[in-house]
Amino acid sequence: MKVLTSLSSLPLLRNPIVTLGTYDGVHTGHRAILTQLIDKAKETGKDSMLITFDPHPRQALGLGEISLLSTLDEKIELLSETGLDYLLILPFTKEFSNQGARDFISNVLIEQLNISEIILGYDHKFGHNREGDVHLLADVLTKTNRFVTEIPAQDVDEIIVSSTKIRTALIEGEVESANRLLGYNYQVKGKVVNGKQLGRTIGFPTANIEPLNDSKLIPGNGVYSVTTRMEGITYQGMMNIGIRPTVSDSNHRVIEVHLFDFNSDIYGETVTISLCHRLRGEQTFSGIEELTKQLKKDEVDSRRYFASL
Repeated sequence: MKVLTSLSSLPLLRNPIVTLGTYDGVHTGHRAILTQLIDKAKETGKDSMLITFDPHPRQALGLGEISLLSTLDEKIELLSETGLDYLLILPFTKEFSNQGARDFISNVLIEQLNISEIILGYDHKFGHNREGDVHLLADVLTKTNRFVTEIPAQDVDEIIVSSTKIRTALIEGEVESANRLLGYNYQVKGKVVNGKQLGRTIGFPTANIEPLNDSKLIPGNGVYSVTTRMEGITYQGMMNIGIRPTVSDSNHRVIEVHLFDFNSDIYGETVTISLCHRLRGEQTFSGIEELTKQLKKDEVDSRRYFASL
């Protein structure tokens, strides 16, 4: 997959079949669209292309904070696995957002990209004031012998897949539901930073994780079975997300990972954590002894989870 970041220096394209959208999370609904697009491009000898935007439109327009399912780097990595020929990343600015949908179709899709077809998911909207839709596309493109295809809503066990539903599941700690909709285990990348090292004193040394991107969605508080990838090696373990009410009176959320059968100094390392299963919600214990007892149970439950896979 070739990544393009400008319309000013496009390679020679073969009348691409395109789709467009933010594609946050690159979930199963997105992949269904991409699969149809890529298959059709291969069958007709054309290029396949996704047009996406950076930053996320809500961020660029100041419409409130958005918790991303995938950072730009993660999105590129996920899309590179699909077989897509081109990923075109357009800078999303207020000026760009003011461009009318009809102008975008004419100036970008027809004149600069010379597309042969566009494939969109159900009820997709784009352009200034979200005025662009499949009907406007058909009105403009079919007059130039180009095609428009709308894919019906993609269902997973009768649940319509959307980034919003995935965000809600993660915020509520329902990582397995989120993972099913994503088609892969949700990941958080971060750097190992110094902590209070309380875990070492009770037999559960933990690595404190600082996410690499402040906009990345952090799932709801609780204890999770996770895998952690570092320097090409994957370790099993468990992770706590929360305010640690038993040992701290701060409301600051922290992410702590305990790796099984591991006791090396990894401060400063960058790790990728994949959330696999939620063990329990965050709890307040009467003291360190009760907390330690629960952590031992969490480890048993987590190891049993991994053994069952």
